[in-house]
Amino acid sequence: MSKRATFQHSRRPSVSRIRGAVVAAGLGTTMVLGAGAAFAAGAAASAPDTASLVNAAAASVAKQATVQGKAAQAAKETVAKKAAEAKKAARLATSWEAPVSQYQLSASFGNDGSRWAHKHSGQDFAVPVGTKVEAAHGGVVVKAGPNGGGDGPAYGNAIVIKHDNGMYSQYAHLSRIDVHIGQSVEKGQQIALSGNTGNSSGPHLHFEIRTSPNYGSAVNPVAFLNKQGVTV
Repeated sequence: MSKRATFQHSRRPSVSRIRGAVVAAGLGTTMVLGAGAAFAAGAAASAPDTASLVNAAAASVAKQATVQGKAAQAAKETVAKKAAEAKKAARLATSWEAPVSQYQLSASFGNDGSRWAHKHSGQDFAVPVGTKVEAAHGGVVVKAGPNGGGDGPAYGNAIVIKHDNGMYSQYAHLSRIDVHIGQSVEKGQQIALSGNTGNSSGPHLHFEIRTSPNYGSAVNPVAFLNKQGVTV
């Protein structure tokens, strides 16, 4: 054999060596593929379950909705409470009213006149006979009847009501009395009809605010009503 042939023969790999390389390559591929599969399986095992994520999100939304619902209800209750308080305050601020609804003012408190021995003790509301007379404020009737309910004939038929603030209101020259002593009345309740009884020169309602149930303790009724938020 020539040297050339010998050299070429020595460089040609043997069949057994080729087979060994193929087997090694196969094993390497198998190992690589196995490692990839194992990594993928591990990643899948460590990733959160989709259903669990959905349930957690739904639970979070539900919790937030509950919190917001409670906050909205609390706000609604606060608004309602404030509205009720405002309504109560408004009612208390106007818990007094004029004793008649349609009228003309005539003789005022403190006026001189031939019909009074002293200064006029109340405010006169000129109204026709039979006009509805209402309680200017809630209270209890302490006087009711002719002769001014006990204050004298000049008042004619009259009523006196005691109020919860210690003041008294008086209604005189009435044609009819619709309440009795000891009766509780509410603001705006009809207590009588106006008239022209007693020392009166024409149909009108004589109205007083007093510090006691008796004649001689009157204060300016218009000024008093103004302080209660009532303008006459």
